[in-house]
Amino acid sequence: MKNHLEIIFFTTIVGTIARLIMLRLDYRQYPTYPHGAITHLSLGFIAAALGSVAIPALIEQEYTAVTFLALAAQQFREIRNMERETLSKLEPSELVPRGDEFIEGIARAFEARSYLVILIAIFTSAATWLLNLRFGLFWAILGGLAFSVILLFVAIRYMEGKRISDIADVDEGKIHFKEANLFVDDIQIMNLGMEEAKNIILEKGLAVVIRPKDKDGVPILANVGQRQAIAHIAATLLGIHKETDSAEFTPLVRRNLETGAVALILVPTHGVMEDLIDAVERTPVLESAIAKPSRAGIYHNRGKRK
Repeated sequence: MKNHLEIIFFTTIVGTIARLIMLRLDYRQYPTYPHGAITHLSLGFIAAALGSVAIPALIEQEYTAVTFLALAAQQFREIRNMERETLSKLEPSELVPRGDEFIEGIARAFEARSYLVILIAIFTSAATWLLNLRFGLFWAILGGLAFSVILLFVAIRYMEGKRISDIADVDEGKIHFKEANLFVDDIQIMNLGMEEAKNIILEKGLAVVIRPKDKDGVPILANVGQRQAIAHIAATLLGIHKETDSAEFTPLVRRNLETGAVALILVPTHGVMEDLIDAVERTPVLESAIAKPSRAGIYHNRGKRK
């Protein structure tokens, strides 16, 4: 089989470009410093190269070469540890921390994306090889490129996962005080006695109430890590009127124990209510927070028990 090198070179480039595109989706989750981008692009290149040689190795019956995929899987597990360690070290410098569960979700995502690059390279290499047999190298590359675009679209859709807008309705909340107690609608947030802080919150504060659409959304919003992620994303996108020693302006997410709804209050440095609603709706649903109590059958079967 000729044109092995051309197909390997082509699919390696395709896989590296796929990793670059997936890396750009992390602007709200990952510190976008150049060295971090170079690290992940380099690992993406390695993953693409490993995936690209798998099909030619099988065709040439070089089965030992395929064992490098198992070695790669072992090494890519270190990506999760690297991201977890990096983001954990950055936590003390964040005015509004991400939280351990959010960090763990980001670390898992970065590991999974290396595997996605390998799969894109393998399937693109297989499609290109089959087209090369029938139509020649030029049309094989064009067909492989089109196939890789489809694979990348599927991968991006898979990566996105659910957002808060999928599981809950986000509406404007009314900020008010009952003596020293701060409320958003009927949800108590905290006790605040400083008059100056009260005036700033009433003047500049924004608040939303997040109501679950169904019973599956209730445990997600109850998850402490999920609520911390909501506060972090909102503070990142709208800024925060807070210094390290002004805890009274820390964005808080509190829960209504009766309905399962949660309220977020934030004093932003810029942005309006629509921006806050958009930021909350964009927040990803953490994998560790996902629960499906509706599938247990305990709700609709309750009346059938004797």
